[in-house]
Amino acid sequence: MMRKLLITLLLTFAFVSGSIAQLERKPANESQEVDLIFHAPRSINLFTVEPVDEKTLHFAIMHTFGTLDGGIQNLFGLDNGANIQFSFEYGFNDRFSLGMSRQSRDKMYNLYGRYHLLKQTQNDKMPLSVSLMGAAGVNSSNYQFLNEANPNFMERTSYAFQLMAARRFSDKISLQVSPMMAYFTDPNPIFLIEGDQNLYLALGFSGKFKITGKSSITLQYIPNLNSDLRSNLGVGIDLEAGGHVFQMYFVTSQALNDQYLLAAGNGVPGEEFRLGFNVNRVFATGKRR
Repeated sequence: MMRKLLITLLLTFAFVSGSIAQLERKPANESQEVDLIFHAPRSINLFTVEPVDEKTLHFAIMHTFGTLDGGIQNLFGLDNGANIQFSFEYGFNDRFSLGMSRQSRDKMYNLYGRYHLLKQTQNDKMPLSVSLMGAAGVNSSNYQFLNEANPNFMERTSYAFQLMAARRFSDKISLQVSPMMAYFTDPNPIFLIEGDQNLYLALGFSGKFKITGKSSITLQYIPNLNSDLRSNLGVGIDLEAGGHVFQMYFVTSQALNDQYLLAAGNGVPGEEFRLGFNVNRVFATGKRR
């Protein structure tokens, strides 16, 4: 009886030890990609390296209001009207997506594409995620009231380019650096921009600090390399709820279109902050491979 009990204990110990050893093995795919570097394809105003999955549609509506300095009389800028932008972006595969947006300021339409070159891996063989964004837009405002000739189609066009390099340093901290440029074919004074140059250069920074599993503090800073224009500063919070990502923030620029973020001017941080918020939603449109 004692011998049978001893054999049973030894077999049980061997089985449990083998099970624990299996649990402690490393994942079969050591080069698994890091996901959710940011909560959404945009953080405050800037694009991020976060892709739109294959056969999914990302819909976003973005708002910025008047400056806070009007106080309660103007409901801290809400009475001054909003600049609104709608956008739709469709993922053809896990690396390439196409989108279209429309900003109410200057009735600006943009067609843009994003391509994800590199994706950070959990074993750090690829330490960064790198993406590209290119956009072409047209100002569709009605200028028939002008005495001079109405700007033609080509004079209304502008272009944007952004390179995004990001890394998730831990479960809480993600950072992104974004060299940016915008080009206006004709920076006409009647357009709602402050710059009078064709080419605008900037360096964007985005940051995320996770405070809970579904929420993060976000930061945006866009130093404008055109010396006569102020830089753009924003701070906010991202909240995931029921399949949506809500983004609420304070920012110094009312612009939302990518070209206008660089050329439309910015307020003074602390003096001309304005309230803004985005709503993001993703819809599946078919079976993925």
